[in-house]
Amino acid sequence: MRPRGFGILAVAGLLAGGIAFAEERPLPAPHAKANVICHDCHHKEKPTSAAVADEACMVCHGDYPAMKALTKHVKPNPHDSHKGPIPCTECHRQHRPPAVKCLECHEGKYTFHIK
Repeated sequence: MRPRGFGILAVAGLLAGGIAFAEERPLPAPHAKANVICHDCHHKEKPTSAAVADEACMVCHGDYPAMKALTKHVKPNPHDSHKGPIPCTECHRQHRPPAVKCLECHEGKYTFHIK
């Protein structure tokens, strides 16, 4: 009897932990307003650390050439890197503040405002 009770308690704890995890890592407003759910990007129902492939971003935002064209007014264009295509999540980190990969080498040289 005891192992079964422990199992139920463990499952309840995992579920509560998953809910807390989701609440600690909210989506940015544009994705939340668009009713994006975890599965849309992670391709898992309840991901905890599943990476997001660029192809998941491209479903809504377009491919690398489309993003390059969309940001052509930005100087330098972050989607036209001399390093080639950079994974979307290097800069656009949905559950953490955004980062600018370019500034790792070009710190202080450019100003970027990313979402």
